[in-house]
This record gives sequence, C-alpha cells and structure tokens, in this order.
Amino acid sequence: MDGVTATARLRATPDGRGGTALPVLESDGPLALRRTRGEHPGEAKALLVGAMSGPLGGDRFRVEADIEAGARLAVGSAAATIALPGQHKGEARYAVRLRVAGELRWLPEPLISANGSDLYVTTRVDLAEGARLVFREEQILGRSGEEPGRLTSRLTLRVGERPVLDQELACGPGAPGGWDGPAVLGGHRAVGQLLVVRPEFAHTPVPATVLADGAATIVPLTGPAALVTALAPDGLVLRRVLDAALGELG
Repeated sequence: MDGVTATARLRATPDGRGGTALPVLESDGPLALRRTRGEHPGEAKALLVGAMSGPLGGDRFRVEADIEAGARLAVGSAAATIALPGQHKGEARYAVRLRVAGELRWLPEPLISANGSDLYVTTRVDLAEGARLVFREEQILGRSGEEPGRLTSRLTLRVGERPVLDQELACGPGAPGGWDGPAVLGGHRAVGQLLVVRPEFAHTPVPATVLADGAATIVPLTGPAALVTALAPDGLVLRRVLDAALGELG
C-alpha cells in the first residue's frame, strides 16, 4: 500500500477595495488551509494546518500558491512539520510551487527531520517582474537527543524568465559524505535561509555581509534578490538569527 497523497491550493487576488481576496483555498487529507487575519494593510493571511502526522514514508504532499498582481498574501503554519518514518518504506516527497506577481510572505514553522525518516523537499518560486517576496525555510535535523533522518531539500527561484537560484542540500544517513563537516554544517543541527526579492535591489544590491559570529551570511543574487543562509545549534537560535538578518535588509 502506498502512502498518502494530498494537495493544498490557494490563490490570492485584489478584492477591488484595497485588500486581498482568496477565491481559491482548497486542501485535502493531512493538509488543511485556514484563513486568518492579515498583519499588514491590504494583506490576506492563510495558515497551513497539519490535520495528521507527516509526511510519513511514501507520502506525496504538494502545496501550490498563486498571488496575482496587486494582491498581498502571508502564509504560515500552525506548528512545525515533522518528517517521520511511518509504516510505508521509501522516500516521502513534499513539493511547494509558488507563483507570485504581487507580494508574498512565506513564513512557515520549521521542518523537523526525525530519526528514520527520508524526505525530499522541492520548492520552486516563480516571480513576475516587480513582484516582492520574503521566503523563509528552516530545517531542524533530529528531535532533541536523536540523530536526524535523511533530508534533501532543493530550492529554485526564477524572476521573470531568468534563473536566479538553484541549490540543493542533503543531510543525514545516506547523504553525500561531508554534509556534517566544517565545509557544510559544521556540527550544527539547525539550518535556514531567507530569500528576499524587492525591485529596488536590482538598482541597489545589498552588500555581502557576515552576521552572528559567522553563523549567517547575506549575499546579493542576480537582479532584485538577496539570500540569507544561517546555521545554529537549535531552532530557537536559528529563528533569532534569521529575524536579525531580515532586519538588516530593512
């Protein structure tokens, strides 16, 4: 028997009154979307709520979001996502597809790779020219006192038709050697990144910066984008480092 297959979809459009409507807010299985109050003027907000544990071995999860020009959307999650081994053998997959012509703040809670799990996460972000993005990704390798499962994460960003970022990180048992060495994680168990895209960055690129005693860096990317990469001993420290980096970007 295969694992669970589930898809969540949402679409944000201008409501004609200076706000944002969510005409599409669909989800099934262990993925549930709930609308909540936005934190900024004109912004809609949705929370991704895990109705069941997972993803488990063999599961196939997918989240799709379309943000039209003039719409502002924030997406978070009600709790951390925990990758678990489950009853079914084989790799679980979690795909995120984001298409943004307006403004998106994608700020979910961390992904935790529990011992014995095997998860491949793919995130593809396609931005129109002039779109704005804050994208946060946090990964915790193992729960307290345990070794992590295998976690592979690929993140790609395109602005217009131009590829801006395409990177992959594999950690845990079976990952290429050296993933925990000084050239990659250096013994840290929390890794995160921020992608920030603003049209003004195309004219005034952010300066390359090292933060938090060398545990985080800000680097300019091609066009209107900047990437923050951070390492930390745990999720609490990681969040503080990423928040500080976002503050540096203004």
